[in-house]
Amino acid sequence: MTMSFDFTGQSVIVTGAAQGIGLEMARFFVDAGATTYLVDHDEAALAAAAEETGGRGVRADVAATDDVEAVVRRVIEETGRVDVLVNNAGILRDTVVWKLSDDDWDAVLSVHAGGTFRFTRACVPHFRAQRYGRVINVTSYTGLHGNVGQANYATAKAGIIGFTKTAAKELAGFGVTVNAISPNARTRMIDSIPAERVAELTATIPLGRFSEPAEVCPTVGFLAAAESGYVTGVVLPVDGGISI
Repeated sequence: MTMSFDFTGQSVIVTGAAQGIGLEMARFFVDAGATTYLVDHDEAALAAAAEETGGRGVRADVAATDDVEAVVRRVIEETGRVDVLVNNAGILRDTVVWKLSDDDWDAVLSVHAGGTFRFTRACVPHFRAQRYGRVINVTSYTGLHGNVGQANYATAKAGIIGFTKTAAKELAGFGVTVNAISPNARTRMIDSIPAERVAELTATIPLGRFSEPAEVCPTVGFLAAAESGYVTGVVLPVDGGISI
């Protein structure tokens, strides 16, 4: 990637940052000069990711309010501000509706939609005081179209779209933008699917392939940039045309 972004002097939080898209987004912001906080529940993977990227790893459960608020307090104590929040953390508990347990339903919604809500809420007082902030939420094509075996995931991702649009309206008067991306990247979820199914899915993508996680980063950088202050409440597909 030759596109250039400069986030020098800014503080950035990326959740679900120990691997996949989150790791690449954290690397992107570190390379662009930001003080970048990588948040994840997997302590070992997080330590490796922080060392690899040069960011600051903070173990936290995005489904736990106390953990979330502790992360934001640390960012403010260490840097005095928070400028960009990327809500990327997520888990999968896939099965068809009639086999889906309460625990697996609640866990997926609490991490995806709940984590997005909790981190945004914790950052808002600082965004308001600064009269500035950028929130980028990660949703999914599945949130609009559904997918067999993913009722909990689809519901959570659809909820993130509604949350994005609502928060965008509520925070616009404070100089805060709230947007979402809908990526179609090769991640662990794709790698866990049988090869013949991956081939079927790939055939539905106009560009003929899944993106690499790093290819999502320039879009996130655009939405996080100060210059994009007139863009809010959008869900931007980064999906090779699958949503056309």
